[in-house]
Amino acid sequence: MLDLGIDLNAWPWVWLGVAVFFAIIELTVLAGSFVLLPFSVSAFAAALLGFYDVAIELQWLMFLGGGSVLWVVLYRYVKRFAGENEMAPGVGADRVVGLMAIVTSTIDPDDTSRRGRVSIDGEVWGALSEFNSPLPAGAKTRVTAVNGTRVVVRPIDPAAAPTPTAPPISSPAQPIPPPPPPADPPPPEIT
Repeated sequence: MLDLGIDLNAWPWVWLGVAVFFAIIELTVLAGSFVLLPFSVSAFAAALLGFYDVAIELQWLMFLGGGSVLWVVLYRYVKRFAGENEMAPGVGADRVVGLMAIVTSTIDPDDTSRRGRVSIDGEVWGALSEFNSPLPAGAKTRVTAVNGTRVVVRPIDPAAAPTPTAPPISSPAQPIPPPPPPADPPPPEIT
């Protein structure tokens, strides 16, 4: 018999105590990881069976078997749910890493007042220079990292990314001149 020497009228209260204890441990110590939650629910169900004077063996079966089944079901659900809702790469502040930025306020390496700013796709971000070099307003840079609420930028090498100084001129296309006629062959030699 599984009564463990406890009065049968006390078992419903034991199960309620176990349910509350497991729920408190789940919420405080395990931080909602759902490890003890199924067993807390099954202990509550065993307490209900105890109040209806169901055999102690069935109460234990409800606690152990029901908790195990609930744990497996919850594990499969959480595993599927967690897999579907992972954050894709490039979401959040890290999405700007690798993008081009234009300096809008000069970035000074000794910037204690945090005035250095860059514009990235229309958003203005506080910025730091990657090499601790000053970057003037209008300089083109590339974002290399996110440091808190500021981005770390480095200048783009002008040789690697030439920038036009004026928009292209839209003039009518000039006709291509015809190729020159071939030269006349030299006259045959008379001997």
